[in-house]
Amino acid sequence: MLGLNQDAVINPAQRRRLVRALRAFLPEAAVLHTEETLKPYECDGLTVFRALPMLVVRPTTESDVCRVLAICAEIGVPVVARGAGTGLSGGATPIGNGVLMSLAALNRIIAIDPLARTATVEPGVTNLAISQAVASHRLYYAPDPSSQIACSIGGNVAENSGGVHCLKYGLTVHNVLKLRVAMMDGTLVELGSAGCDCAGYDLLALLHGSEGLLGVITEITVKLLPKPAEARVVMAAFDTISAAARAVARIIASGIVPAGLELMDHAATNAVEAFAHAGYPLDAQAILLCESDGASDEVDDEIECICAILADCGASTLRVSSGAEERLQLWAGRKAAFPAIGKLSPDYYCVDGTIPRRHVADVLQRIAALSQHFGLRCANVFHAGDGNLHPLIMFDAALSDEVERAEAFGNAILMLCLEVGGSITGEHGVGLEKLDAMCAQFESAELASFHALKHAFDPLGLLNPGKAVPLLHRCGEVAARQRQRRNPQHTNLPVF
Repeated sequence: MLGLNQDAVINPAQRRRLVRALRAFLPEAAVLHTEETLKPYECDGLTVFRALPMLVVRPTTESDVCRVLAICAEIGVPVVARGAGTGLSGGATPIGNGVLMSLAALNRIIAIDPLARTATVEPGVTNLAISQAVASHRLYYAPDPSSQIACSIGGNVAENSGGVHCLKYGLTVHNVLKLRVAMMDGTLVELGSAGCDCAGYDLLALLHGSEGLLGVITEITVKLLPKPAEARVVMAAFDTISAAARAVARIIASGIVPAGLELMDHAATNAVEAFAHAGYPLDAQAILLCESDGASDEVDDEIECICAILADCGASTLRVSSGAEERLQLWAGRKAAFPAIGKLSPDYYCVDGTIPRRHVADVLQRIAALSQHFGLRCANVFHAGDGNLHPLIMFDAALSDEVERAEAFGNAILMLCLEVGGSITGEHGVGLEKLDAMCAQFESAELASFHALKHAFDPLGLLNPGKAVPLLHRCGEVAARQRQRRNPQHTNLPVF
């Protein structure tokens, strides 16, 4: 449940022993244990989950990370690794009797190889900083989450983050060549290769989206891409969401793979325009942003084809960026969606699920019905090209009834995603937020395999315990509740 209490009984003797062991090689300021110093670390971007850790440790080197893990393993203390704290599923929520290890100070760019088009960085380097560091070589790092100005690359790997350009250039997993990872016992392993391939199981891919359950990432080698000669974005306004959804399907069916293809509904567009002044029409029920990049002639041809499709699907307004400044302005609105909603509501809950593109219009209509049912406003922004929904449910966390309704609303959206053949997450991960939803997506045998995999990497079960993969007995409890909800006399959910 949202608001789950993560407090646990702290063993004072164990904490004193841990503080002594850590301060033997770390400065005093790197080992935090008073309430006022722990408070800033009590949650990630999903603020309804809060807990104070037993300790916060802030290592500055890979060697420090390994020593911290080895000490915690010896004493038997759980460890939660944290990057920038921008995650949205509670994955970096501390454990009351455990250590939270902040990797923010591991923020060096170790090496840039413009000929091989790679950069090697520490996990605390922000996503945007990589592109800024290689801009002089006319290179960039493609994955660009909306939080790229703040989110760290280590967290991007742990959650397998995407961004508005993931349709053409892939998720984090498609843009990382090599990782150095510290195991719970303090040993280091290197996964992947700077070459095109490496022998053995694809453990590099396995670490992407592992949410800190398998190891702590200490170094990342990423692929860099040459900046395209030209990039232009089309903004199209539609009188109905159905028309915008048809346009998405038509663009993909035409064989065009846009650099980005994003959709915002009326509520999101109005919130963003008041906040970012991106130039979006306020009367549109939906707007699409569709970008083409590459050689100039290629972009000209694609833009012409895209505009023809959008017009044929009923676009009431078409606007093509005339230069880099206008292009960035149009994207700035989409990337400002989260803070824009934050100005309208004391709190919001960003749901992250994926659906097949053909169900976009139907699912958005059903989300609107759920909004009416739960009595909570909802704005929709999402990566339309790959069906990754981000409904933003607005509520007030000071009102317990609204917290419960927001949770129920979000869960109903995830169940809707599963119903139409999608998944409960696209890029935000499971964390604490979606443990119950995992029980709906996976059978017991599949979950048992996940647990076996974690045991192979972390036999003591000390890395980020209680996250991402639910215990089987929890799924039994969830199934019992679901059976009760399916009984017509126990449910008031809208019927479609």
